[in-house]
Amino acid sequence: MAGPVRFFVALVCAKSSASDPCHEDSFVRAIPLLLTLGLLTACSQSPTGRSQVLLFSEADMQKLGETSFTQIKEQEKPSGNRSDIQYVQCITDRLVAEIPAGYGQTQWEVVVFDSPQVNAFALPGGKVGVYSGLLKVADSADQVAAVIGHEIAHVLARHSNERVSRSQLTNIGLSAADLALGQSALRQPAMAALGLGVQVGYLLPYGREQESEADRLGLELMSRAGFNPEQSLDLWRNMSAASSGKQPPELLSTHPSHGTRIQELDAAMPAALALYQQARAQGKTPACRR
Repeated sequence: MAGPVRFFVALVCAKSSASDPCHEDSFVRAIPLLLTLGLLTACSQSPTGRSQVLLFSEADMQKLGETSFTQIKEQEKPSGNRSDIQYVQCITDRLVAEIPAGYGQTQWEVVVFDSPQVNAFALPGGKVGVYSGLLKVADSADQVAAVIGHEIAHVLARHSNERVSRSQLTNIGLSAADLALGQSALRQPAMAALGLGVQVGYLLPYGREQESEADRLGLELMSRAGFNPEQSLDLWRNMSAASSGKQPPELLSTHPSHGTRIQELDAAMPAALALYQQARAQGKTPACRR
């Protein structure tokens, strides 16, 4: 339980007495105020100015990222293809060099996993994972940079903290409803309806905002590193072709549809191209080859 939550529960219980002890019903009554307190004490802004709720420290998130990465490395098979490893490392190094100095994370560990998955990820604590299947769809260094830049942008914008924080608040709300409903005959259908409402009406649309934000920030990052931002459009066209008939409707997806994503990237392209031309004029010409 996060600091603000723990504090408020302690405060509620401290005001109980022997005749009115702090039981589950006290916690249930405290939920609305608890959630409000959590929101007020953890309000922040993303790099694009969007409001965020962050309940955890950077140290907490780094530890979580490092632990998760260790588990992934134990579960997945690292690639032995030195060419792929050097290729992905070269691209990541160019992108990381453009991260603002104030972020603090200077060393990033990069691992290529031998898997047909068309995917990549980045975690707090400076961890990047790329599945070899991605290299079959992203057919240039610029396109791979678009994906890795997008994933690094998730970390820079503290999206992991945001997701974990909102999940924490959601779980508190679900737990409260569970306690309040008790053994009522309506308990199961009511909980199912509440879960569906939370998932579709609250968490998933927020995930799409995070994805769009990471697209914008990642586009800027790759442009500053000297990768051609126009290749990001080709990447998502390739993705669209590779997943034809397989992607769920946008309404129920945490990612924007490929069409929406391409439209948003296209709108941001003039500013990205200006950064790209500036980077090239400064001699930033990444020579990452497979």
